[in-house]
Amino acid sequence: MNWRVILVILGVLLMMGGGLVTYLELKEVIPRQLNSAPLIAVGEKTKSLKDIIFETQKYVVMIETDAGNQGSGFLYNNQGDLITNAHVVTGVRHVRVKTADARELVGEVIGISTEVDIAVVRVPELAGSDSLSLVKYEKASVGDEVLSIGSPLGLQNTVTTGIISGVGRSLQISPYTYSDLYQISTPISHGNSGGPLVDTTTGSVLGINSAGLENSSIGFSIPIVNVLPLIEGWTKEPMDMLPGISLSTDEQTMAEEKQPLDQLASYLVKHFYDAINIGDYVYAYTLLAGDWQESTSYVKFRDDFIHKRNISIDDEHISLTEDEAMVTVVISADERKDGSYNFIKQQITFRVGYDDDQLKLLNSKSKYLQ
Repeated sequence: MNWRVILVILGVLLMMGGGLVTYLELKEVIPRQLNSAPLIAVGEKTKSLKDIIFETQKYVVMIETDAGNQGSGFLYNNQGDLITNAHVVTGVRHVRVKTADARELVGEVIGISTEVDIAVVRVPELAGSDSLSLVKYEKASVGDEVLSIGSPLGLQNTVTTGIISGVGRSLQISPYTYSDLYQISTPISHGNSGGPLVDTTTGSVLGINSAGLENSSIGFSIPIVNVLPLIEGWTKEPMDMLPGISLSTDEQTMAEEKQPLDQLASYLVKHFYDAINIGDYVYAYTLLAGDWQESTSYVKFRDDFIHKRNISIDDEHISLTEDEAMVTVVISADERKDGSYNFIKQQITFRVGYDDDQLKLLNSKSKYLQ
């Protein structure tokens, strides 16, 4: 046989042997890869539980008030806004905020509900900081692994881990109504309220830890998706007047010097409808003067407005007397009647004046416009 032919045959045999080896190797490797963890894309990193805890702790704070309340909160945007529970900051305008890096700052309550246990505190010194990511569109399921971070008994940045042990829970802790809650196996004690409930796989916030059963390992957390519109509304338009908070004499004098009565009255009416639009009827009711409240119960007041939504002020006219303002507005809204919503227009005239040294809505009269 020609030696050149022999060399060609040997080369072919070697190539076939190499291919066979490669095939046998792949036959063993591919099943192992398919049954193992998924491949990671270039540049993609996985986070350990320790990584998630460390990154989350940086944005969780302890909140204290002069009224003796203590709780937790967490940064949710780059404006220095903290989400917390309303019961942590109720009755005060300013709070003390202790950060993870041991700074002590002053925060101002810019939004608080009297029905849902949610509030927002703004800390100017934290503006521009990074914040925690939120789960904005989905809800957790039973069995999802979570961690809670807060300051139980003043022990800042304490971490507990657990699972979502129930969904759709409801309870009443006066004056707040809690509905559609996550039940969690991480206990919530004094100081933990207002801290974040975090998904251990993504590091994103699922809820606001709010209540716990005494002497048990059961806690409850408000899903962030349920209250995010309310929170973002306060961020865009902070509440100047808080329920149960009166301006001090000096603050009220300064406010009156800065703004004439017509501007204050106009703002009060707008603020009233803002509260109605977000469904905070209790707060809107607090804007009424004492005589109006005596003649109209809260239940009747709420029934008068609960069937309206998307209220907007289309026109406004203000006339002044010596110490009162008459604010006439034309509003448009969607009004529910016979099971469906219809577009309506109304003209309402509010008499605005001082009641116990606070500017209030004294009374009103209204009529529908054709």
